[in-house]
Amino acid sequence: MPKKIKVLVVDDSAFSRQTIKNMLLKAPMVDVIGIAVDGIDAIGKTLRYRPDIITLDLEMPEMDGFSFLRWLMRECPTPVIMVSSHSDSRTVFKALELGAVDFIAKPTRRASFELQNIENDLLAKVRNIDASSLSKLNRNLLSMPAKRPLKKVPVSSNRVPDRIVAIGASTGGPQALQLILTEMPENFPAPIVISQHMPRGFTGSFSERLNRLSAIRVKEAEDDEPLEPGKALICPGGCHLLLKTGNDRIYARLKNAEDNDRYVPSINLMMESVAKIFKDRTLGVVLTGMGNDGTRGMVEIFRRGGYTITESEETAVVFGMPNEVIKAGAAQRILPLSEVSSELVKVVMKEK
Repeated sequence: MPKKIKVLVVDDSAFSRQTIKNMLLKAPMVDVIGIAVDGIDAIGKTLRYRPDIITLDLEMPEMDGFSFLRWLMRECPTPVIMVSSHSDSRTVFKALELGAVDFIAKPTRRASFELQNIENDLLAKVRNIDASSLSKLNRNLLSMPAKRPLKKVPVSSNRVPDRIVAIGASTGGPQALQLILTEMPENFPAPIVISQHMPRGFTGSFSERLNRLSAIRVKEAEDDEPLEPGKALICPGGCHLLLKTGNDRIYARLKNAEDNDRYVPSINLMMESVAKIFKDRTLGVVLTGMGNDGTRGMVEIFRRGGYTITESEETAVVFGMPNEVIKAGAAQRILPLSEVSSELVKVVMKEK
């Protein structure tokens, strides 16, 4: 019989604690070994029970989530899934930089289908995150470049861009995308479109953070927004990012997700839309993540003569998505995260 995954739930809200516990108990492979109401309580129970995974709230009395996370990564490194409300959206990315592996939206008294989505998200992450995920994440975080001042983005041309980069990511993606985008030169001559699996209400803060850290411009995509060289568009949570043409330009088109969509935003839908317009001028990248979103899209990019890159098992926090692309025969290059940005620059720049 496989060993159960031991989970410690840390949250000062009785409703959230009980809701998360009930969600976890629906999975036979999960054992909720303890409940903690604040960071001090969590330290004692972490040392006593040695959980495999911790779900952690940020806003707590006595000792908050940040203080506990710093202690945990120093004294007892353990994979952490943050539980964050929309109001915490700016701070959750700080927690990811401190070593949390991923996050879920905080359960509240909301529509049943939203709670079901949170439950599905939580259980999938608990099943796919383990100690190796944390060690890979920590190595990737050590590779992060120092914060640099934002440089002026070059004035874009009104003509159709020659090439495009389409990137898909899930668990571990925020940290991976930060590493890639902050290494892009300000004169990168292609637009970038990104679908990162993330709940509604978080992608705006995520985009703003990356924009502050990067030389290229990074923003949350808007409907009918033109694609421009040196600008990265991140699909908003709750939507899918597609492309459309008109007036000799190419624009973003946002499509609202349906309740039964398995992956939101969908990497497949984005990449298929990109490949249809840019054909062999498409560079597709699938980074860390669970499941198989992006496989169909990468196969389509490869079929149309584009260039495809997947993150290697060496650095992928969760190797599920890249591995599915590799198994489908659609990965032309398999690279550690630290080499992805330089490969993109080399391929795009040599066409100029």
